Amino acid sequence: MLNSGVPMLGACGSTMDAREPTWTTGCSQAEDGAIPSYCGGCAAVLRSRRWHREKYPGVCGCCGALRPRYKRLVDNIFPEDPEDGLVKTNMEKLTFYALSAPEKLDRIGAYLSERLIRDVSRHRYGYVCIAMEALDQLLMACHCQSINLFVESFLKMVAKLLESEKPNLQILGTNSFVKFANIEEDTPSYHRSYDFFVSRFSEMCHSSHDDLDIRTKIRMSGIKGLQGVVRKTVNDELQANIWDPQHMDKIVPSLLFNLQHVEESESRSPSPLQATEKEKESPTELAERCLRELLGRAAYGNIKNAIKPVLIHLDNHSLWEPKIFATCCFRIIMYSIQPQHSHLVIQQLLGHLDANSKSAATVRAGIVEVLSEAAVIAASGSVGPTVLEVFNTLLRQLRLSIDYALTGSYDCGAGVSTKIIKEHEERMFQEAVIKTIGSFASTLPTYQQSEVMVFIMNKVPLPSTQQSIEAGKAGENRNRLTQIMLLKSLLQVSVGFQCSNMLTALPSVFLDRLLSAALMEDAEIRLFVLEILISFIDRHGNRQKFSTISTISDISILKLKVDKCSRQDTVFMKKHGQQLYRHIYLICKEESNVQAHYEALYSMLMLISIELANEEVMVDLIRLVLAVQEIAQINEDNLTVYNRCALFALGAAYLNLISQLTTVPTFCQHIHEVIQMRQKEAPYLLPEDVFVERPRLSKSLDRLGPEVFFWQSKISEVLGGSGYNSDRLSTPYVPQLTDEDRLSKRKSIGETISLQVEVESRNSPEREQRAPAEEITYETLKKAIVDSVAVEEQERERRRQVVEKFQKAPFEEIAAHCGARATLLQSKLNQIFEITIRPPPSPSGTITAAYGQPQNHSIPVYEMKFPDLCVY
Repeated sequence: MLNSGVPMLGACGSTMDAREPTWTTGCSQAEDGAIPSYCGGCAAVLRSRRWHREKYPGVCGCCGALRPRYKRLVDNIFPEDPEDGLVKTNMEKLTFYALSAPEKLDRIGAYLSERLIRDVSRHRYGYVCIAMEALDQLLMACHCQSINLFVESFLKMVAKLLESEKPNLQILGTNSFVKFANIEEDTPSYHRSYDFFVSRFSEMCHSSHDDLDIRTKIRMSGIKGLQGVVRKTVNDELQANIWDPQHMDKIVPSLLFNLQHVEESESRSPSPLQATEKEKESPTELAERCLRELLGRAAYGNIKNAIKPVLIHLDNHSLWEPKIFATCCFRIIMYSIQPQHSHLVIQQLLGHLDANSKSAATVRAGIVEVLSEAAVIAASGSVGPTVLEVFNTLLRQLRLSIDYALTGSYDCGAGVSTKIIKEHEERMFQEAVIKTIGSFASTLPTYQQSEVMVFIMNKVPLPSTQQSIEAGKAGENRNRLTQIMLLKSLLQVSVGFQCSNMLTALPSVFLDRLLSAALMEDAEIRLFVLEILISFIDRHGNRQKFSTISTISDISILKLKVDKCSRQDTVFMKKHGQQLYRHIYLICKEESNVQAHYEALYSMLMLISIELANEEVMVDLIRLVLAVQEIAQINEDNLTVYNRCALFALGAAYLNLISQLTTVPTFCQHIHEVIQMRQKEAPYLLPEDVFVERPRLSKSLDRLGPEVFFWQSKISEVLGGSGYNSDRLSTPYVPQLTDEDRLSKRKSIGETISLQVEVESRNSPEREQRAPAEEITYETLKKAIVDSVAVEEQERERRRQVVEKFQKAPFEEIAAHCGARATLLQSKLNQIFEITIRPPPSPSGTITAAYGQPQNHSIPVYEMKFPDLCVY
């Protein structure tokens, strides 16, 4: 009974005071010690529902008429039988209520979340699906400012479904999340986190369910979930930064895992447009689309975080060695990212190559080949602001590989390595690096290609330069392999180099070093130099037409592409022509030449005649070939029979074609007569008998008649009558003596030049005035060799000190030193100008001219003795 007032009886058997209701008997539905919840009949004893809710907020759970309206609306959308599905009319009422009272939206979400969690725990999955459908419809309809609190309840329910072990619930939760991800919210959220969803979706991407169909569905749901996370966060600065490494390290490997694992029953089509419907729904295709979308949204500062997980994944799963999957991945990457960011991917690959410098050669080769593919795709022409650094990295890897192959250890000279190095694998890696260098260079503009070639050539160790040349047998092998690999790289770059101006294509600093390598004793190095020069000179694709040496009777069958020599080409030949002739002459004297060398020499002579020749150049080339014939005829260098026959055949083939190019009938007739005579009496002097698999040679080369030789006097006569410079034609070709020959350690060059100088000076008028020659003895030679070595050592030390001074000395000291030298030079120039303007009087005094004016004898400029500083 009630303590005061008139007691009132509830329909459930409980009593309460009408003025101040206080329970005296327990309701049949109440628990011990708790406030009872009213049944439907208790509504009669309450003054108002509002007063009841304010006074007893935790009661009336079972009394539908007394419950909040939003709860009744939510309850009404659930049918008695879950198979009937969502009650659409009641769902419309709930939606209208949510739109009319947006402040209730968070309570609706919380109550739906409470019901869903209860249904999941009781395995009432039909009601779970209905609750998620209702949530999806509310999300699509409501865009008010209170949506954030509703979203929290929604994400809590999605997380609950994803935590379930039931695949269907996981897929259901993922689908709801994807729908949510496609909604553009009007208000920002500052505290929302997607860490759980990234981790869970990544885990679903790696599903290993026993059933193939279920495993495929779970993986696809995981990929779709990651795609939803990316879409939701990537463009919203207020959301969690999805580009952080902690997220990228989960997202990217999950996508790559599905790209990597292609089911055996699937066969990928070459393009998405040709893919079947079944394949479009495969995890592989879906992962590829998601990866492309992710990379397409990456900004400049996010490329590194997106690419690093790819490199780590390829390392962890050993996917560099087959290189098929790695190449496929980076092809997707290069086509997906913005073009201006391509160089960032290449820099990442270069850094990864450096980090794996001591990995197996197959791994490094895979990385380099991926680099090559990436360079081809990045056809925009730029590999970033540090172009030379790219090539520097590749060349450094090339030299490291050479050291590994020679020492057999990844710790060069520092003990025994635990890894076994296979030499053939290192060679494969070196070839891959060379190919990549060519691929990179082909994407660059012409001026950068020229800089790259100069950069590579400066890396080639040459005896005549300041670069350190390692001594000993091991050092010689290392130097030789380095020279060969760098020249191969240079050849790869020069093949794709197209430039109409030879002065630009072959600057002096580059050409000097390249031709220095042509004088080395190694036959393979000389051949590479010739091939590089040919690739520069051949600008119209005529190289293949001279691949075989022969004496054809009609040059028109070659269909040569000939253009008139430009002014720039004429200037180039005036500046460097004699240098080229001299090196061709000296290469012809090498005993280690084989057929490939003579074919390269023949191609080079013909290409110079077609690409760079004017009348003067043509005359010089004819003189050069006649001098080469004299080398074989006199044989002062003790060449083999094959070398001598090859030189005769080379001269015959060249003069045969050059006579047809000049179109001088008498010249063509003389060349044709000599070739016919050789065919009858000495066929072993023609290319058809020499440059074959089994050359047909003769040892009786010293008993040849004059009719089988090309005579300079005859050629000078027939060409002089056609307007060519007969005086120059009649002058035998003699190579010029240079400082390179004086510093060269090769005996053949020094002896050749000294003999030529001696022949030149025999008829000199100054010969009678010379002092008697010093007697040459063993002691004299020994002293000369020791002195030359000492002089070289002193010169090397002096150069080292100069370089060290300019590197370490203060700026003021360097400026003072240069200023002093400039002052000295200026004083010398003043002396020269003074001598030129006011020449000294002759010893006999002044000479009176015809008009009585005194005239002084002046010294001609070409007879003046200029200081060494002023002579170039």
